[in-house]
Amino acid sequence: MLLTYKFRIYPKRKQIFRLLNNFNICKEVYNNLLELNINNYKETKKSLNKYKFNNYMKGKYKQIHSQVIQNVSDRVHKSFQNFYRRLKDKKCKKKGFPRFKSRIKSITYPQSGFKLNNNKLYCSKLGNIPIKLHRKLEGKIKTPTIKQNKANQYFAIFTCEIPDIKVSHSSAEKVGIDVGIENFATLSNGETIANPRHLIKAENQLKFLQRRLSRKVKGSANRRRARFKVARHHNKIANQRSDFLHKLSRSLALRFSIIAVEDLNVKGMLQNHCLAKHITDASWNQFINMLSYKEVTLGGQCLKNPRTRGSSHRCNKCGFYVKDMPLNKRTLSCPKCLNVCHRDFNASQNHLNDTVGLAGISTPVEILPLPSSNGKASGIMEAGTKRNESSKTIDAGSPLL
Repeated sequence: MLLTYKFRIYPKRKQIFRLLNNFNICKEVYNNLLELNINNYKETKKSLNKYKFNNYMKGKYKQIHSQVIQNVSDRVHKSFQNFYRRLKDKKCKKKGFPRFKSRIKSITYPQSGFKLNNNKLYCSKLGNIPIKLHRKLEGKIKTPTIKQNKANQYFAIFTCEIPDIKVSHSSAEKVGIDVGIENFATLSNGETIANPRHLIKAENQLKFLQRRLSRKVKGSANRRRARFKVARHHNKIANQRSDFLHKLSRSLALRFSIIAVEDLNVKGMLQNHCLAKHITDASWNQFINMLSYKEVTLGGQCLKNPRTRGSSHRCNKCGFYVKDMPLNKRTLSCPKCLNVCHRDFNASQNHLNDTVGLAGISTPVEILPLPSSNGKASGIMEAGTKRNESSKTIDAGSPLL
């Protein structure tokens, strides 16, 4: 299994200059290889493989590590694989060539050229960079990635390989969860979790900073400083949201061995322009992803309800479908069994009943061995999970993971 760890690094001025130079060279190499591949495809209807890319670049870029350049060629190769996938997909409307890069803000060392010693990260062509190791790295480091965000902060992201170990969950409790905007989550045991609304609370300050940015002269130093202030404020909102989601998913994964959630089509929901900002601010998909892998690492199960459509309309007691249930109607009143409850609580009960039921798990699941922090791990993923998804990278950046 692969885990990813994210740490803040503090390169010196000369190292920042070298990093920016590496980013520019990678952008140039990417665009050159992409143009070469597009021209070859137009002539032969075939793409070049990455070995021909490596031969094309051999000996041309000595100021950057060879493994970094090879990683760029791998990115171009993968972009063309996605292009072929889009051509075969009849539902996909955007079937054009991969786009040229206007900027690249990350470099990766796939095999060699890096070394981690105490509080220093050595990278070839960059030197020893101070790093803040706020937690211990587990497993064997496979690849480090150096990344710059829009607030001019630099991070090192390590992909580590950890052996698979089995564990059983300490709890036997089950719960269904329905996410929403009024309350962030409603549990089938009656608990509700308030929606923190991080973006809405920070919106006034964000508007103020964006107005100041819009008044600055383009290309000036004042505009650059104002842009960094806006970027830092966006970073703060994203960090607050991520911290909340990590802590909440961790606490739920510790309490319950089986969690039933709804299989959301967030992309479709965002077509509602009245609610799009609130849905994006809630980050339901990110929460469900965090909940899934944390539940699995603790030996539990996270199941998605395939019958999500109409879960708020179906009575959890008798199954009667109540048609007259617009979004502004928050209480379900069943005319058949006279059941009265909040629509989100009703949906959470349906998620639990549809996936788990009264006689144990009714949905077939696939067992995947995964690690956990206590050294004993075994996970059970939902039905339909492919075997190769066990190697999917997991963000272990939170200290509360």
